Amino acid sequence: MAGVKGQVQQRGVERRRAMVDAAIELFARQGVRGTGVAAIAERAGATPSALIHHFGSKDGLVRAVLEEADRRALERLSVPRDAEPTLARAFDWFVRDAEHTATAERQLTALHMTLTAENLEPGAALHTWFRDRGRALRGHLSALFARAVADGSARAGLDPQILAAETAAFVEGAHLLWLLDPERVDLAAVHRSYFEGLSARLHP
Repeated sequence: MAGVKGQVQQRGVERRRAMVDAAIELFARQGVRGTGVAAIAERAGATPSALIHHFGSKDGLVRAVLEEADRRALERLSVPRDAEPTLARAFDWFVRDAEHTATAERQLTALHMTLTAENLEPGAALHTWFRDRGRALRGHLSALFARAVADGSARAGLDPQILAAETAAFVEGAHLLWLLDPERVDLAAVHRSYFEGLSARLHP
């Protein structure tokens, strides 16, 4: 029975993944507002009721798409779990992620930016998700900056929280500029320049 249960669970995971993949494709092509649950279900080879069963609502599916985008980004990080994170590793990852985004993830990035703008107001369906995601990113960055100051790899007197907010603002702003004008804005080059300059500023 355990084997049968495992197979059933695996099929459920696969169906859920197919629905998320279908949503990513259709959202990127038609936008979230222009894409209905029925179209996503049909694309995934499922029924609308099955989709609602897995995600609860269209907003739940959108959240799952955003979480999948984050999962893919973390997967690209490819750092051993027991490795101590450093500023150098983090800066290198931001640059590598920009290189990947510029060649393979434009639609997901545009979707993420559009949904952020649509959920700025408290009470919006995904406002809390975006707010908490931003806080988590700044928290991780702040901890990295604080650790670098403590171990002497960054100069003393820096404010980790301000640096974290600055870095997050750069990343969001660079992606927006690139989305608006990809022919004139080299996303990877801008990231390399910024993080090289930031490294020089932080050097003790």
